[in-house]
Amino acid sequence: MALESRSLSLGSKPALIVVDVVNGFTDPSCALGTACPEVVSANKDLLDEFRRQSLPIFFTSVVYHNQKQASVFRQKLPALDCLKPGSHWVKIDPALERRASEPLIEKQWASSFFTTDLANQLVCCGADSLVVTGLTTSGCVRATAVDGLQHNYPVLIPREACGDRNLAVHEASLYDLDTKYADVISLSDLLVRLCSLGDQKSTKE
Repeated sequence: MALESRSLSLGSKPALIVVDVVNGFTDPSCALGTACPEVVSANKDLLDEFRRQSLPIFFTSVVYHNQKQASVFRQKLPALDCLKPGSHWVKIDPALERRASEPLIEKQWASSFFTTDLANQLVCCGADSLVVTGLTTSGCVRATAVDGLQHNYPVLIPREACGDRNLAVHEASLYDLDTKYADVISLSDLLVRLCSLGDQKSTKE
């Protein structure tokens, strides 16, 4: 028997969490990377709308400052060792044009919440729902979305704005997330909802 799964609503102040859209994941010359210009482009479209409405935006990047940080994770995936402070690989993909006012969360594990201050920053900015995007769907996007739910936020995931090295794994992860943890919707649907939100604000003003 299939589980009943209901839709989640976008709040009045959603926060965008762009997970690990860094050079190390968007450049196929890196062992961790894959060519995903369509994912970068989708994130740029979302960023444009969030910036237009002055909604909260957070970026994340995996950075390892010493050998002790996430040592078991790095033992499992030794390619992660290239993610060192100041390296090209940990920098946000320049196509996204991150602004200084948009916080960059450094993390060492899959979830953007685990051992970071993201939860506190979301409370401080008054976010009431989350839009989670980025790389990779089966890893850090999934972990962040699940933890977002566990912090009691409705989580929406625009399918075109996240990606994985394996399409089958990407689709399976989106299916599972949509069933139990988040709403997976199209980028166009989300942009319509965001525009409607902006119109409502304008009417109230």
